[in-house]
Amino acid sequence: MDFTAGLVWLLVASAFVLFMTPGLAFFYGGMTRAKAALNMMMMSFIAIGTVTLVWVLWGASMSTSNTDNFFQLFANPFSHFGLHNFTDPADLLHVGYAATFAIITVALISGAIADRAKFSAWTLFTPIWATLVYAPLAYMVWGGGLFSATGWFGKTFAPVIDFAGGTVVHINAGVAGLILVLIIGNRKGFGKDPNHRPHNVPLVMLGAAILWFGWFGFNAGAAATVQQAGLIWINTLVAPAAAMLGWLVVERIRDGHPTSLGAASGVVAGLVAITPACANVSPLGAIALGVAAGVASALAVGLKFKLGYDDSLDVVGVHLVSGIIGTVAIGFLATPTQGAAGLFYGGGTTQLVAQSLAALCSIVFTGVMTFVIAYPIHKIMGFRISERQEIAGADLSLHAETAYEFGVGGHGGSFQPLHDLITGKSSAESETPAKGKESIQA
Repeated sequence: MDFTAGLVWLLVASAFVLFMTPGLAFFYGGMTRAKAALNMMMMSFIAIGTVTLVWVLWGASMSTSNTDNFFQLFANPFSHFGLHNFTDPADLLHVGYAATFAIITVALISGAIADRAKFSAWTLFTPIWATLVYAPLAYMVWGGGLFSATGWFGKTFAPVIDFAGGTVVHINAGVAGLILVLIIGNRKGFGKDPNHRPHNVPLVMLGAAILWFGWFGFNAGAAATVQQAGLIWINTLVAPAAAMLGWLVVERIRDGHPTSLGAASGVVAGLVAITPACANVSPLGAIALGVAAGVASALAVGLKFKLGYDDSLDVVGVHLVSGIIGTVAIGFLATPTQGAAGLFYGGGTTQLVAQSLAALCSIVFTGVMTFVIAYPIHKIMGFRISERQEIAGADLSLHAETAYEFGVGGHGGSFQPLHDLITGKSSAESETPAKGKESIQA
C-alpha cells in the first residue's frame, strides 16, 4: 500500500472506530430500561473524555515498544509523555487510531453494570482501568511485549496472533464486566422483573448498524497491503452475517421465534469473533467462525440466569465468549498464506497452544487487575446507586434528565415530577408530611 494512501486510509479508519463508541451508546441505550437510557449512553461518552486524555498523556507511551519496559508488561509511561516525542504525522495518526481502540474497550464494559452504577464511580474507574489494564495488555500483544515475537511468551510458545483485539479488546472488556458485576451485585428484581427488557429495539438495531459500519475501520485500519485489506473487509462482512443467522437459528429452535434483538446481538458476536482472526483466516474460515460465535453466544447469554450474575447487556455472553472463540480458533483456522498455519492447515498444535494460553493469561490478568481497581472504589465511594435511585431511574437520579418527555417538565408518562425524584420530597409533603412520605415510599 502506498505510504500516503495508507495514511489517508488510517485517518479515515480512525474516524470509523471513533464513531463506533456513539454507536455503542445507541446499542446499549436501547437495551436498557427507558429510565436509564441516558445514563447508559453517558457511560460510553464519558469514556471518550477520560480515556482520550489518558492516552495522550501516558497511555500511548505505556503501549509503545521501546527498550525501557517493566518485565515486558508495559513500557515507560514517561518516555513519550504528552506525545512530546511524536512529531511525525504518521506517529500521531497511529496514536489516534490506537486511542479509539482504548476508548471503545472501556465503553464496552459499562453494559455489564447498566441501570445501577454510580456515574461518579464509573468516571473514576475508566482512566485507572485504561492505565493499569488496557495499556499494559495492548503493549504485551501489539507493542513488542510479552506475547509478541520478541517477548518471553512469544519465544517460548509462539507469537500470539491478535490482529485487531480478541484479547486486548473483547476478552479484556468481558472479564472486566464480569468482575464489576460480581462486586456491585444484581439489579433489583433480576430474573423476576419483566421490565428488565430493552425499551427501544430500533435504537439497538441502529447501534448495531453503526458498529458494523465502524468495524471495517476497526479491523482493516492496520492493513499493511491492499490484498490484506481486501481479505479483512470480506471477512468482516461475512463473519457477522453468518453469526446473525446462527443466533437466529438458536432462537427459532429454543424459543420458537427469531428476534430483532437476537439479530443485532448475533452481528456483534460475529464481529467480536472475527476481530483477532480477520487477517489470518479465509472467507470460508470466517463463515465457520461466525456460525460458531453466533450459536455459542446465543446459548451463553442465558447462563447468567442459571449462574445468578446480572450481566445486564450480555457483555460476558457476547464479548468474552466470542472473544475467546475468535482467539482460540486461530489455532485451528489460520492459513499459511498469512504466516503461521493453524492445525487444520498442517501447522500442528503450536499456534493453538499459544492462542489458548494467551486467552487464559489475559483472563487472569484482567480479572485480578480489575478487582484491584474496582473493589477499593466500591468500598470507599460506592460503585452502586441506592435502591431508591434505581427504582426512580438512573437518568433522573444521576443526571436530572429523561430520555423521553411525554408531557411538560418531566411530569408526563410514567415519570414522577423531577422535584419529587431528585429531592426525595413530594410537592405536597410540606402541607401534609405524613401523606407525602407514604406516597414516596409506595
